[in-house]
Amino acid sequence: MSDRGASALSLPADWPAHPDPILALNRMGSFDWDLDAGLFHMDARAHEIFDMRPEEYDGRPESLSLRVPQAEGIRLDALVAQAIKDGSENYGAYFRIRRRDGSLHWTHTQGYIRRDETGRPRRIIGIVRDATDELRDLAARSDEAALDNARREQTNVVQLTTAALAHARTVQDVIDVLKDTHGLTHLGATSLVMGLVEAGRIRLIAEGPEGSFVPGTLVTRIDEPYPMSEVVRTLTPRFIESPEEFAAGYPVLWPHITDLEITSAAYLPLIVQARPIGAMGLLYSDRRGFTPEERNILVALGSSIAQSLQRAMFYEQEKDIAQGLQQAMLPRTIPSVPGADVAVRYRAATIGGSLGRDIGGDWYDLVPLPGGRVGAVIGDVQGHDTHAAAVMGQLRIVLKAYAAEGHTPATVMARASVFLHELDTDRFATCLYAEADLSTGVLQVVRAGHIDPLVRGTDGTCRRVAVPGGLPLGLSAEFGSLGYPVATLELDPGHTLLLCTDGLVEQPGADLDDGMGALAELIAAAPEDVRKLADRLIDVAEERGGDDDVALLVLRRRGPDTALAGSRLQQHVAPGDPQALTEARHMIRSAVRTWGAEDRSDEVELVADELITNALMHTEGAAIVTLRVLTGGVRRLRVEVEDSSSALPRRREAGESGVSGRGLLLVDLLTDAWGVEARGGGKCVWCEFELPERT
Repeated sequence: MSDRGASALSLPADWPAHPDPILALNRMGSFDWDLDAGLFHMDARAHEIFDMRPEEYDGRPESLSLRVPQAEGIRLDALVAQAIKDGSENYGAYFRIRRRDGSLHWTHTQGYIRRDETGRPRRIIGIVRDATDELRDLAARSDEAALDNARREQTNVVQLTTAALAHARTVQDVIDVLKDTHGLTHLGATSLVMGLVEAGRIRLIAEGPEGSFVPGTLVTRIDEPYPMSEVVRTLTPRFIESPEEFAAGYPVLWPHITDLEITSAAYLPLIVQARPIGAMGLLYSDRRGFTPEERNILVALGSSIAQSLQRAMFYEQEKDIAQGLQQAMLPRTIPSVPGADVAVRYRAATIGGSLGRDIGGDWYDLVPLPGGRVGAVIGDVQGHDTHAAAVMGQLRIVLKAYAAEGHTPATVMARASVFLHELDTDRFATCLYAEADLSTGVLQVVRAGHIDPLVRGTDGTCRRVAVPGGLPLGLSAEFGSLGYPVATLELDPGHTLLLCTDGLVEQPGADLDDGMGALAELIAAAPEDVRKLADRLIDVAEERGGDDDVALLVLRRRGPDTALAGSRLQQHVAPGDPQALTEARHMIRSAVRTWGAEDRSDEVELVADELITNALMHTEGAAIVTLRVLTGGVRRLRVEVEDSSSALPRRREAGESGVSGRGLLLVDLLTDAWGVEARGGGKCVWCEFELPERT
């Protein structure tokens, strides 16, 4: 303080010879200190400031010790001595005096040092004034400024916290915002506890410092002696200002948290529409008490947190309903398929970065078909809402039904498009349907506006398979373009087929081809096991995030030692084409010889010829003849003859000539098993012959 005013006094040459009136106007006293004589002359105002009566003062500085405390006198003497020694022209200092009534008052003095021509100090002329009010005002202004700064800082914290809470979508998001270093700790709190009201109880969702959980407090009744229970009961904040108050008010809780060194706490009810939805506690370890301003700010913050929590709870409820609907629409289980390993995965969309999930229209399905065949479906209904999920569920069911009826892949897709077009919806869907014969590896693929499939070989390489496609489901029916081209490819033993929706491929700023290339590289580097492969792809989708859901179906054809491994031959026989009929008979004869069925060659040829002839005679279309060897248990030779008629074959009595009407009797007599399957708009008559095991 001695530096203040150190250069304020520099008497000009025209300093008045009698400055007393001027000083009196400014409530200042003056002094003239003769250093040679050792006398310290003061005017009347200076006497008043020192509270000294004329008879009490003999003109010597030592006499002032009656009013100047010893410590203050030593400090002033040192200050003056240093100024004289340094050659300074002036000095200034604040010091305290003890008045007659014993009270301490602040005083300020300024002195001007007069020296002779040799530089030796001769006199000090100066002023003194009462500085008590000045310093009180200065302190008040300083305290007010500090208080304003504190208010602004707390207001900023509340504003920043409220802004961050506006983006919180889940309850955990709200907790994370409050625990962020820019939120909770700037309010001075050490840790946070929070609970939600559920069915008349409080469930703890944030437990304070790590490892501080108090046994028995995960779920507590509202009438129990805990601070959160109290604020929920009373709807009134509870400010605990000392450890003693905490221990006295909550003797059940306090012994469990003494190690946390809590010095004060603020518990706030979280109220929405006059109803408590929970409570929050802020724990402090370096303060005691709360100012009115701090209490008001915390109450306001509690109101903002309550609104955010209610919004988050509503969001989570809606999300649970939406995800429940989506899961109900997807297949509960995927059937096991002899001859293949299958894995399916679904990941819901992430809306707004990492803040929650949303429902979508992606789906997958696997349809077991007769004759060791299987249908694999992947699709995506436009939109991300419950309506998209509802449309997806209906579309999945009808597409599965069309496939199970035996329709060809192109017909399955066309009928699904008509169904979607006739629904009361403006949504369309992309879809890919692949029908695989696992005994031969023949794959028929139909694509409706969907992305291409990928195939990974046994050497780990992965390639995109270009499949000609038609319009998305719903649009092809609307525009009268129901023709879907069918692509045929081979899935060798050990090869893996991957079907997915575009959420796994598309990335912001990258085109589809680049995305497909990146996906192929990812598949090539992934594990061979279909489940681990599917998990790896979904993990990548999770890391990437994105606003689209992902459906994934992975199918790997097993090696030749599997139950359905064998051989397959097929021949198309048109009506009125004797050459095609001859080729079919030759195919049957060669197959029987090649597959080691010579012992039953006559039976196989006779029955196959009978089925082909019936198909050509009793239907208007062509016949498709398929021969295959089935293993797994007893080896069997299976003959299938498919036609376009839905009329089922029936036994008839033989005619008068005894030639006609014996076909099915012959089939029944010579085969080990036979039957009829629906195939779309037609049927397939099949029969099987047991074969001896090869040595």
